[in-house]
Amino acid sequence: MNDRSRPAAGSESEKLDAAAVNDPGLTTAVDADATGAAVLRAQILLDRAHFSPGEIDGAFGTNTRRAIEGFQRSRDLEVTGTVDDATWAALNAGTADALVRYRLTAADVDGPFQPIPEDMEAKARLDRLGYSSALEALGERFHASPALLQRLNGGATPRAGASWLVPNVAAATLPKAGQVVVDQSESVVMLVDGSGRTIAQWPATMGSAHDPLPIGEWTIKGVAQEPVFHYNPELFWDADPSHSKAEIPPGPNNPVGVVWIDLSKDHYGIHGTPVPSTIGKTQSHGCIRMTNWSARALAQAVAPGTPAVLRE
Repeated sequence: MNDRSRPAAGSESEKLDAAAVNDPGLTTAVDADATGAAVLRAQILLDRAHFSPGEIDGAFGTNTRRAIEGFQRSRDLEVTGTVDDATWAALNAGTADALVRYRLTAADVDGPFQPIPEDMEAKARLDRLGYSSALEALGERFHASPALLQRLNGGATPRAGASWLVPNVAAATLPKAGQVVVDQSESVVMLVDGSGRTIAQWPATMGSAHDPLPIGEWTIKGVAQEPVFHYNPELFWDADPSHSKAEIPPGPNNPVGVVWIDLSKDHYGIHGTPVPSTIGKTQSHGCIRMTNWSARALAQAVAPGTPAVLRE
């Protein structure tokens, strides 16, 4: 592979260099041993192609591998889980830079922000579960870990007027779904068109030994934006036994995030999360949990009656 004589992907000089990340000639293989610019470029381009690696962080992990595999299947490429020459060629079909400059506004940095309590009854006493910091809000806006944004910008504190390097991520607009497929073995949610072609894929957390994913064929009943979470401790095996039922206010730090996609199976849905870094890496109480930005994108592509296939 031609890497244009750049330093090795893991070297300090190239790790998060914007010129390297934006260079379509950067064709270093991206696999479990890769770090730095090549991984970050691949993650951003996968996100732009609607095959999400989850929270963009510049590190190769299970979510990135699954995104690569899904993208390869969608383009009839050999499914290797590695960004090889053929996969780079497909990802580089667009011309947009992977990293772009964004000027922070007062709205980005002024809040209001507030700490979010862990206790559910304490959450219920708040008016809204908004962002805890400007960095958290920017991370959601650009599908990136707050730590990555700081690394890209020299550890700076977000300030109005500052020009920040950020991932040039995908717009949420997608065609209407023929069906939604939730695959437990791969921990992904797929958007499938009427011809059976997968046009988008996102990592997800789904079910646990206590609350297994309800395998079967269901339908989507509707979508609630900015939902209130109706907390019933009787439905959660790990709830505090002293808690009572409570209404948890809306916001990005609500337990179900910013979107609830209701399934025809009672008490089950596809929804967002206040902790995007955990997606695909933990367990849930039976529902399908995605990043807030992924749940928003999916919500725009479904309608009441859309089939939802939940499979092992």
